[in-house]
Order: sequence, then C-alpha cells, then structure tokens
Amino acid sequence: MDVLDVPANRQKGWYLSLMAPNTKGPAFAWLDPSRLYCNPQALADCVKDLLSPFDSDTIDLVAGIDAMGFILGASVASTLGKGFLAIRKAGHLCVATQSQNYTDYTGKEKTMEVRVDVLKPGVRVLLVDQWIETGGTMKAAIQLVERLGATVVGVAAVAIENTEGGKWVKENYKFSHCIPEELQSQIDQKYLNSFKSFDQ
Repeated sequence: MDVLDVPANRQKGWYLSLMAPNTKGPAFAWLDPSRLYCNPQALADCVKDLLSPFDSDTIDLVAGIDAMGFILGASVASTLGKGFLAIRKAGHLCVATQSQNYTDYTGKEKTMEVRVDVLKPGVRVLLVDQWIETGGTMKAAIQLVERLGATVVGVAAVAIENTEGGKWVKENYKFSHCIPEELQSQIDQKYLNSFKSFDQ
C-alpha cells in the first residue's frame, strides 16, 4: 500500500500495514510504526482506536515518552483537547526535574526525567508511547508520574508485546493498543506476515 492511500473499507487496524520492517540490522527496532503517521487518516484512526477504551475515563493530561511517544501522545492530546507533557531523556530539560533510571529495549541503562511543576495529586494522566517491548521505559514513566502524586489513568501504545514487562503493564493498568488479538502472537514473535491482510 502506498503510504498516502486509504482503503475504501477501513477495518480496525488497517493502518498497521503501513508499518515498515527493519532493514538496518539488530542495532535497530525490528519494526518502524512511524510510517503510518505520514498518512493523516491512518494517524487519526490509530488515535481513535487507542482512545476507545478510555471513553468513560476522566483524563486531565496526556504524557508522551521521548521520543516517538511525543508524536502519538501529542496527537492523542490534541484529539482529546487536553495538554501534553513530555517525559524526556535526561539532560534536556532546563527546569527542576524528577528522574528515574531504567533499562530500555536494547538493554542499555538510561535515565528519563519529567518537570516537577505540572504533575500533582488529583491530576489524571494517560501515558502514551509508540511501542512497549520490554516495558522498562513505560514502567519508569509510570514511576515518575506516581512519585509526583498524579494518577495513571492508563497506558496506550501502538503495540504492547507480551514480554514480562508488557504483561506487567497489562496486569496493573488499564491499557489500549492497536494490535488485533489474532495478530498478537506475530508481534510477540517479531514478524508481520498477516499485516498483508490489511493491505486491501
């Protein structure tokens, strides 16, 4: 499917066929979902699907995780008419911050941080990232939000893999993702053969 095409029959998850496989080797993520953001209808439908489980929830603020979570998170915030909070990699914010160490999906030790002048008790936050693989990044973001007294309403990502960390997120927080149940095993095994079925 051409990146800007929109099928006549937009079945749920149709935009997943726009994701691009890794062509650069093991130093990179196995799949690049960001190609779907180039298609305005795909991005809108992805956001709609992510928000559907939270229709009855009060959300005060959307927080996105550096860096790809910024794109999806800002789109979610705009759709909701809510503000957007950036959870940054350490060293980029010039204001007072809270920080949290974590291990990312590549096994590297990193630190993320968030400004301390936004989150407080009573603020209900939807956390957004592009992909949850090992869950380490999302868990660190949850810890930051909760340490500052805010409430995590839920977690949203294009995909949540059924790793130990992914299962932890699903077991402990309300969540949404865009992967149909029949394709979850492909995501967990890191291949996307059946996404071709969306490319009609």
